[in-house]
Order: sequence, then structure tokens, then C-alpha cells
Amino acid sequence: MSGPRESGRLQKGRPRTGARLAAVQALFQSEQAGENPETVIQQFVRHRLGPNDADEGLGEGRVPDADAKLFARIVRDTAARIESLDETIGKALAKDWPLEKLDPVLRALLRAAAGELSTPHEPPARVVINEYLDIAHGFFVGDEPRFANGVLDALARSLRADEFVRP
Repeated sequence: MSGPRESGRLQKGRPRTGARLAAVQALFQSEQAGENPETVIQQFVRHRLGPNDADEGLGEGRVPDADAKLFARIVRDTAARIESLDETIGKALAKDWPLEKLDPVLRALLRAAAGELSTPHEPPARVVINEYLDIAHGFFVGDEPRFANGVLDALARSLRADEFVRP
């Protein structure tokens, strides 16, 4: 899987966004190749995170600006709870759109976001939604970002309802 479009909404100098982008890529790789998430984390830390002399951009799946600790935490936490997260995501999807029917990159994105949203209050739900929408816009040019926005909003309102209560 290559990285998101260089001309997309992702910008350099955003290490937390870079960590989330790399987590989506790693979760995709783990699922598609059937690789252990720990193995994928190690591969990413060694070969795909941080700048290199040959390519400073997002090409070839490289993420030059990424918080490696946040990346590893998202992948580990998501992989450890994949069944329960899939069940939670499934509840946010239309009955005729099971999780297995989704594009695998979109599925990885929703899993990573659900993993973060299922932890209390840090970062705020709206930040998580915005970050993963930026990533969705980097990968997709069709209706997927709008679809992701609806699912992420439903997940956030379900998992962090207290953040959406008006005073």
C-alpha cells in the first residue's frame, strides 16, 4: 500500500497525524498480509517512520513526521481489542454494509479511530475525528471521506457521549 496523496490534506510537521497515518497503514498491512501487529510495528519503526536521505515525502508509504510512541500505542491497543472494536464499528454501520464489505484501508482507518475513541477523553473526540478525516482525504477522492465522517461521528457520540452534551 502506498501512502496518501502528497497533494492531499496531510502536511509535514504534524507528528501525531503522522502517527495516525502510519497506524492505519500498519493495521492494513497486518490484516492483508496476516502479519503479527508487533512485527509490523517493528518494521515500521525501522523502515518507514522518520525521514531518510532518499525521500523526505510521503511516497512509498514512508511517514517522515510521525510520533513513534503514539503510532505503536494505537496499533497495539487497536489490535488487542479488534473484535470488540469491530462490533462497535458494526453498530455504527448500516445493516447492509458490514465491516467486511468496506475498503480495507477504510476499515483500518475506522478501527484505529475507534481504538482511540474508546479511551477516555484524550485526545478529545473532535480532534480524533478531524485527524482521521484528514487521513481519509489523503487516501480517497470519492465518497469515502464523507462516509468515514458519518461513521466517526456516530462512534464518537456512542463512545464519548459526554463530550457532545450541550451545557
